[in-house]
Amino acid sequence: MKPAAEFQRHLEERRQAADRLTRRAGRISAARLLAALAGVFAFWLAFVHHGASPLWLLLPIAAFACLARWHDRTLHALDAARRGARFYELALSRLDGTWPRQGETGAAFLDPHHAYAASLDLFGPASLFQFLNTARTQAGEQALAGFLLHPAGIEVAQARQEAVRDLAPRRALREDLFLLGEDVRAGLHPEALASWAGRPAALPGTALRAAAFVLPALTLAGLAFWAFQGSRILFLVSASLQALLFYQLRARVAEVLDSLAQPAHELALVAALLRRLERESFTSPLLATLHQRIASGAAREIHVLARLVEFASQARNAFFAPIAAILLWSLHFAWAIDAWRARHGASIAQWLQTLGEFEALNALAAFAAARPELPYPALASGPAHYQGEDLFHPLLPPHRAVPNSLSLSGAQPLLIISGSNMSGKSTMLRTVGVNAVLAFAGAPVCARSLALTPYALGASIRITDSLHEGSSRFFAEIKQLRLIAELARGPLPLLFLLDEILSGTNSHDRRIGAAAVLRSLLQFQAQGLVTTHDLALTRIAETVTPPGLNLHFEDHLEQGRIVFDYLIRPGVVAKSNALELMRSIGLDVAPE
Repeated sequence: MKPAAEFQRHLEERRQAADRLTRRAGRISAARLLAALAGVFAFWLAFVHHGASPLWLLLPIAAFACLARWHDRTLHALDAARRGARFYELALSRLDGTWPRQGETGAAFLDPHHAYAASLDLFGPASLFQFLNTARTQAGEQALAGFLLHPAGIEVAQARQEAVRDLAPRRALREDLFLLGEDVRAGLHPEALASWAGRPAALPGTALRAAAFVLPALTLAGLAFWAFQGSRILFLVSASLQALLFYQLRARVAEVLDSLAQPAHELALVAALLRRLERESFTSPLLATLHQRIASGAAREIHVLARLVEFASQARNAFFAPIAAILLWSLHFAWAIDAWRARHGASIAQWLQTLGEFEALNALAAFAAARPELPYPALASGPAHYQGEDLFHPLLPPHRAVPNSLSLSGAQPLLIISGSNMSGKSTMLRTVGVNAVLAFAGAPVCARSLALTPYALGASIRITDSLHEGSSRFFAEIKQLRLIAELARGPLPLLFLLDEILSGTNSHDRRIGAAAVLRSLLQFQAQGLVTTHDLALTRIAETVTPPGLNLHFEDHLEQGRIVFDYLIRPGVVAKSNALELMRSIGLDVAPE
């Protein structure tokens, strides 16, 4: 069964289950009302009319209690069915192109000075990150962002490929993880939690802790003595000593508790996610290694920490606060959390990192499962090359994507793509770049086939001026070109993607500057693509060594409308559509 049909079938099953459970919940609610009315009648019959034994009250009370429990279980199942439906709705949205309407955009990971992230739309609304991301924890989102921002070496990328292959068929696992985390995005910051875990013990040792147990017992005894014997000396002395102890330690207690008060719910979610992963067994060596890191009780210990934080927070309850003060409740739980940190603080960062890597690989596996026809790239060492057959962009719905093939190598390191506006030049650059990012993240690629070697990737596609920095678009572009030129001098061959190079200056300076930049890059054995609608720049292909290759996109008019086929062709484009495009939106550009 094709993924879309399978997702639709499961969606209908979850929706039907939700409908059944909604009706069942309604019937149970009605039955609870009848049980309550029966209880009122039994009470009247027993205590007002005196016509029956009070024991008859037990029947409606028991019935109401059983119905209440059944109702809770039904509502929980209903919530799970609705979440399950949401899981498959999101899966279908990634196939029909409606996915940009939901999900985390990853905008926080966007570094405007990164060599390619902004140009390839890796983060932000309608980005590759938003398309791929299924993580429910910040650790998972950070790991996925790291996969996209930092291409892995061949061995690591191939290990991730095996892991993605192992995870892709595990639809039930992905649904379970989604159901556990759908109601909350865990905001735990791995670095902050690791910093907390690495701090030294905040509270003193055994002597004062023993006093913290003895003094509340004496205070309670003093209260009893005061109530029954009328003497309050014991209570006043023990309560004063207890208050003095807490006053001396209050800052340390706050240090322990305040740092974990906010993420208590997130800790419970992390524990649930880890517990679900513990139940799996994996064949991939990478997944087996990750599983081994958490299989020694990570879920149990995180759950213990979550419960300690939850219990400690009860001291803020207005009704329980007086009792908590007498029992030194906050102090005892701060000690327990401090002891937990001493036992497991060194492990918590690794546990969160492991969960994050699982989630990142699971996000790539969801992509692979939804598009099983996509191949994994052939990653190789040796002379730099990029050979893609029928490449297309992953963010385009399959029915709209137009595949194109191209090849880069030492013998053909430069492709200059000309064409009219909106013909597909920029999309071609992003297609090449994004598929390289997917390849070294460990994911399938959008192509019939792709073979490539490791590259340092640099792109200048989405360049804008900056009012804040006081720089023009041209200045922003040449700064990006300088960054790309520095990458060319690095240990890896450079793959450059330059859109409308130096379009912010006059045509004379543009031709000279563009030729100089490209010769400089090719001097360091860089390879890449350049797009332009300035046909004068296409002659650069003849002036560099080895010679570049000219390709183009074209368009034609149909009934007064400009039509694009988005197919790349050899040679230089023969015409421009700028005037036709201006006329198509109503501008008067009649020839003089």
